[in-house]
Amino acid sequence: MERVETAEDLREWVACRRRAGERIALVPTMGNLHAGHLALVDRARTLAERVVVSVFVNPTQFSAGEDFAIYPRTPEADCAALAAQGADLAFLPTVAVMYPAGLPGAVHVEVSGALTEGLCGASRPGHFSGVATVVTKLFILVQPDVAVFGKKDYQQLAVIRAVVRELGLPVRIEGMETWRDTDGLALSSRNQYLDPAQRARAGAIHAALTEGAAALTAGERDYAVLEAQATARLVAAGFAVDYARIVRPEDLQAPTGQENRLVMLVAARLGSTRLIDNIEVKLSE
Repeated sequence: MERVETAEDLREWVACRRRAGERIALVPTMGNLHAGHLALVDRARTLAERVVVSVFVNPTQFSAGEDFAIYPRTPEADCAALAAQGADLAFLPTVAVMYPAGLPGAVHVEVSGALTEGLCGASRPGHFSGVATVVTKLFILVQPDVAVFGKKDYQQLAVIRAVVRELGLPVRIEGMETWRDTDGLALSSRNQYLDPAQRARAGAIHAALTEGAAALTAGERDYAVLEAQATARLVAAGFAVDYARIVRPEDLQAPTGQENRLVMLVAARLGSTRLIDNIEVKLSE
């Protein structure tokens, strides 16, 4: 596996692969890689001849008071894991490479409207602008045929799909199912912030989502009641709940009653650690 840190070296590598007629898949990450990230690499390898993995903790998607300064950074271990997993190139840019004009940056990609105003957008101002901006920059630099993202960050994936659609970017977006620990907790770099007692309770998020999904599949359509039940279960487990919502998967808005698919999303804190998760539901006919 090769490793580059500059835009010039990345472009040279990409140009060489293009001259060879090879397809390129991109897996964007913030590093501190776990099994879920490596599963994305595995999927990318089935979609293209070459796999590029970016490792960049993007400062513009962290709101004031969030954990940018302490976010775990493990570049050497990440590169070793990527090499073992069969990635072809690790791209580890600096902030100066990704934001040549300095921070907060001279150019922003903004996805406005209902897609970014609710859910995580309500409590994380500027977050999705930062996501949209850095992902667009990566798409321009890497020029991938396909990019692979996990579904745990469901709203983020919806925002990225909107960016690709609205800007006409020639990138196929592939969403992969969330990888989980044995108790159902979605794998996340932030899980390591949990102390042992918190970690023992953290699986309640997936349990609440599973209960909600079962009720929806069984025919329950009082969404407010299901959201309240999920919230109550999480509060009882010691969470401070940001939201528990049932929405349409395509636009993350409230159901109208005509849908055949829904998604239930949760964001909640254990201590200072904010966890998110979701579950997609195919409704009974």
